[in-house]
Amino acid sequence: MRQLKGIKILLVDDEPNILQFLELGLQNEGFEVWTAQDGMTAITLAKQHQPHVAILDVMMPGMDGFEVCRMLKKTENIAVIMLTAKEEVEDRVKGLTLGADDYMAKPFSFEELLARIHARIRNHFPNLLGEVVAGPFRIDDRRKEISLDQRVLELSPTEYELLKFLVINHGLVLSKSMILDKVWGYDFGGEENIVEVYIRSLRDKLGDKEHKLIRTVRGAGYRVDLS
Repeated sequence: MRQLKGIKILLVDDEPNILQFLELGLQNEGFEVWTAQDGMTAITLAKQHQPHVAILDVMMPGMDGFEVCRMLKKTENIAVIMLTAKEEVEDRVKGLTLGADDYMAKPFSFEELLARIHARIRNHFPNLLGEVVAGPFRIDDRRKEISLDQRVLELSPTEYELLKFLVINHGLVLSKSMILDKVWGYDFGGEENIVEVYIRSLRDKLGDKEHKLIRTVRGAGYRVDLS
């Protein structure tokens, strides 16, 4: 994917086999990739190369992924994806409070990791790719506008952030708790049902009466389908 040339990824994991597999796969996609097996090396590489995305394993000897995330977010303009052995709520909350932008539970597919990297790039560094275009949607974050089939949608600030999050992560199933964390904030004290209310409003504004754009995945969450 030539449009990804110049986009830099930092991989941090203490398992050499995982690092080698991910490094080769991401290089084949066109990314520039640096690898580290410990936290201090990761921080040094980040200062030298200023990567756009860091993929951090939580469980590492010495400085763990949480501390690396905290230090990177303090000094670098970088998106962070945390890798956890299992999707513990405590780990997810801790990572988000330290500035992590996404998380994945091991084991995971390379295709899903790639989709999440693309989403973080579109979200954090839209200028690298120009305006974000996904299917019939065009997102202009500078104007805070989203167009559907060249028609600018009339959205409230929360509707804008929710639809942007859904579209940027199109193809992925997003749980209500994940949506609340990223759109309303991890310290939101309201009910999860607010997500349903806003999804219903978005469907009305999109003319999505049959729920073909924003699909409900029973028991799991929502997925934007652009196929």
